[in-house]
Amino acid sequence: MPSSNFIDHVKICCRSGAGGAGSVHFRREKFVPKGGPDGGDGGRGGHIILRGNSQLWTLLHLKYRKHVIAGNGKPGEGGNRFGAQGEDVVLEVPIGTIAREADSGKQRIEIAADGQEEILVSGGRGGLGNDHFKTSTKQAPMHAQPGEPGQEEWMVLELKLLADVGLVGFPNAGKSTLLSVVSAATPEIADYPFTTLVPNLGVVAYRDFKSFVMADIPGIIEGASEGKGLGTRFLRHIERNSVLLFMIPVDSNDIRAEFEILLKELESHNPELLDKQRLLAITKSDLIDEELEAEIKAELPEGINTVFISSVANVGIDQLKDKLWLALQED
Repeated sequence: MPSSNFIDHVKICCRSGAGGAGSVHFRREKFVPKGGPDGGDGGRGGHIILRGNSQLWTLLHLKYRKHVIAGNGKPGEGGNRFGAQGEDVVLEVPIGTIAREADSGKQRIEIAADGQEEILVSGGRGGLGNDHFKTSTKQAPMHAQPGEPGQEEWMVLELKLLADVGLVGFPNAGKSTLLSVVSAATPEIADYPFTTLVPNLGVVAYRDFKSFVMADIPGIIEGASEGKGLGTRFLRHIERNSVLLFMIPVDSNDIRAEFEILLKELESHNPELLDKQRLLAITKSDLIDEELEAEIKAELPEGINTVFISSVANVGIDQLKDKLWLALQED
């Protein structure tokens, strides 16, 4: 997925259609010179609708569409004929898209399934024709309702990637390398921090033709939940992962301290992230021998399933897949 094409945040102005006015009309035929009121209702204004599409992975197609305008409803006509409804505008979005009000940040809609449709901004109701206002004492009403105006709102669409396993770690922890080894994904890999600037997805093949989706999230640094580094821009993608795989290189100065920092940043962003299943992978293990590995194991954080791996040397990869698959089944 090219970095220039991955867009997970857009702001658009949405204007729904106004409702059509009701009609003031009276039945007039050759032998019915004084027929009763028969003004029809106005048509509903067009809605702006979000629809989930499993074939989309980005909001790129909406990046340059700043204004979305639905059609207005048509006025009613005589003979109790209703006005036509305004044309709806349907925006196709990836699964995992959330719509928020730009001013308040309040979440309005969440698209979680393919084909799911939700009204983002409702069109105005059509006005009632004068046929609705006749009574026994007022048989020739000369008024009808105007249509309701449409609504105009600025909305923010955010994408949270859906994946089974999310890779969590500091920059240069080996996340992109692991994804490139276990899947067909081709993320950018280099020996400098923040090589990964956008999330990458890969399908990991498992035994008996089974598979699961792994997401490589851009590196987290201390203070990310407060906006440092890449900030909270990509932390939200972790919210939709079933299992979190923490990755810390074996040559880290303090593995336990790094793990605690990562946990703290996730908790600061969203405390519910700590409820997800967690595994710890110690990467670049081909740099150490068995004796040093035993010493490191004695200093690892308690209460978390840990595996030593080396993506380059293909060490511990099958064991890691087994542990991830088991965690997904438990989840």
